[in-house]
Amino acid sequence: MLFSGQQPPACAPLLVVETGNTTASIALFKGNECLEVYKVPSSVMSSRKGVSAQLKPIFMNHPALRDAALCSVVPSLDLVVIDYLRSHLPGEVVNVSSSMKLPFRLHYDFPGNFGADRIALCALGRLLYPGEAVIALDIGTAITVDVLDSGEDYLGGLIMPGLDLMAKALHEHTARLPLVGIERPETLVGLSTVDCIRNGIVLGCVSGLDGLLVKIQRWLREERGQERIRVIAAGGNAPLVAAMLDSSPVVEEHAVLRGTSYLFSLNAHVSC
Repeated sequence: MLFSGQQPPACAPLLVVETGNTTASIALFKGNECLEVYKVPSSVMSSRKGVSAQLKPIFMNHPALRDAALCSVVPSLDLVVIDYLRSHLPGEVVNVSSSMKLPFRLHYDFPGNFGADRIALCALGRLLYPGEAVIALDIGTAITVDVLDSGEDYLGGLIMPGLDLMAKALHEHTARLPLVGIERPETLVGLSTVDCIRNGIVLGCVSGLDGLLVKIQRWLREERGQERIRVIAAGGNAPLVAAMLDSSPVVEEHAVLRGTSYLFSLNAHVSC
């Protein structure tokens, strides 16, 4: 793993593909600007035919496109997507991993197990808030919390089930509890089984994250000497949860895509 604190000049255009556990996002960047983005179920990207159906129209509409970057947390999709990109684009295709040049020092027992989405989100946090400690929340299928100090070091993180995963687990591992959609509760306590499940999941998650953020911020100040601390949030359920948190994190739209674009600029050998 290499460390870099410098950002090379941005090159364009760039195709960025993010494959998550549930949703795949496909975006086109020009420098730091995200020109377009759309989402499909990740399962669509499991075959060459499916990848072609999503990417071929982009190649036809943007004939100048040469380079691409992939950020994937689904190993079974990596080879299919990478192979298709490399066989259809004449430039560089970069796959986000812990072995690439990063804008922070990753201290992790097994760096190869550190998710690509977490790498991209930490990279974006480092880009947007240099010289500040960053607590990065990714509130999706899983909820991850990652912490960077102002000196460019990764300090550690936490992983827990996401809201939809908790709802699915309750439904699948009990005899009578229904599958509940996730939305903001209208009351503190529920008067129906559906409301009780929804309130328990959402309010329990918010309260848990609020408590963790208080502890992490105190730890950063008292034990790590950090004075300026930024909290950012990304992921499909980030707008819902972030709006209910006491810490009022900044919700960064398309954060993993943007972080992946930044990592491409640090690692590719393209001329601008």
